[in-house]
Amino acid sequence: MNMFLAEIIEAHGGLDRWRSFTLGEATIITGGGLWGLKGLIQDPNPRRMTVSLHEERASLKPFGDLDWHTEFTPERIAIVRSDGSIVRERTHPRASFAGHGLDTPWDPLHRAYFNGYAMWTYLTTPFLFRMAGVRVQEVEPWAEGSRTWRVLRVEFPDSIATHSRVQDFYFGEDLSLRRHDYTVDVAGGFAAAQIVHDYIEADGIRLPSKRRAYLRGPDHRPNLDVLLVSIDVSEVRFT
Repeated sequence: MNMFLAEIIEAHGGLDRWRSFTLGEATIITGGGLWGLKGLIQDPNPRRMTVSLHEERASLKPFGDLDWHTEFTPERIAIVRSDGSIVRERTHPRASFAGHGLDTPWDPLHRAYFNGYAMWTYLTTPFLFRMAGVRVQEVEPWAEGSRTWRVLRVEFPDSIATHSRVQDFYFGEDLSLRRHDYTVDVAGGFAAAQIVHDYIEADGIRLPSKRRAYLRGPDHRPNLDVLLVSIDVSEVRFT
């Protein structure tokens, strides 16, 4: 294992502890300007996110109707009633974003797919960097004011649905994640910088509880005047 990655994983709870769990759950509250650009209404109501830790599966409840939840995998997205009957579903959902830009409207399945892969990525970072086919390397550090953040560049295989194939993760002196850069390929490939903070601990696993995603300028700095997505995470547990 890359030694820098090994140190990061240990600082977030350790690989042995992570491997003892199979599911993660969290309450999330989401906001920001992206939803309006997509023709969607985002309310401040809390929802419960469940993710599989060692394969890419996720579910959000409720979604739309109080009786509905989502079922996400890279190959399929569905909205499902509590009795198991399907409201809507789409196979090979990534293809449905072809030709999209930042302000292309989304339907509920677009939104559910985006939510599924994004929250799975966030709730399994940094441990997913150890999954098969994922490649990591440390690149040039980043100066953030008087601080220096070390940067881990991660290249994901096609089998993992996420924002983009290559993403950069910035870590502080305590090896906590400070920032996450990527392009949003399902929305025209715009550049984003996500600021993360307010770490919490759940069942021995450490993770940030607040995420704020902004447009990223050509100087690689976030435009703090344009908040695209906000995510607050609480009531986390691993089982």
